[in-house]
Amino acid sequence: MLNELTKKSVLGNPVRLGIMIYLLTHKRAFFKELQEVLSVTPGNLDSHLRTLEKEGFVKIKKAIADRPRTIIIITEKGAEETKKYLKLLKEILNEL
Repeated sequence: MLNELTKKSVLGNPVRLGIMIYLLTHKRAFFKELQEVLSVTPGNLDSHLRTLEKEGFVKIKKAIADRPRTIIIITEKGAEETKKYLKLLKEILNEL
């Protein structure tokens, strides 16, 4: 089971997993919102978001409201993979 967990290395990073868990419950978030919730620097968050976008887990969109904003949206693939990863974590914890 641990081998399956390490295959999902994209979600093995705590910041990326935090992003995905937050998006699972909120469906979308502003960049600044994620930065505050996760207590990470803008550069760190941007790097993790680019990795998640490359894997097809999130979509990153630019919007102009009162000012330019970056919106992060979870994809169907991202939601499915995150749920699978969390289920696997739960199974491992139950075995302990």
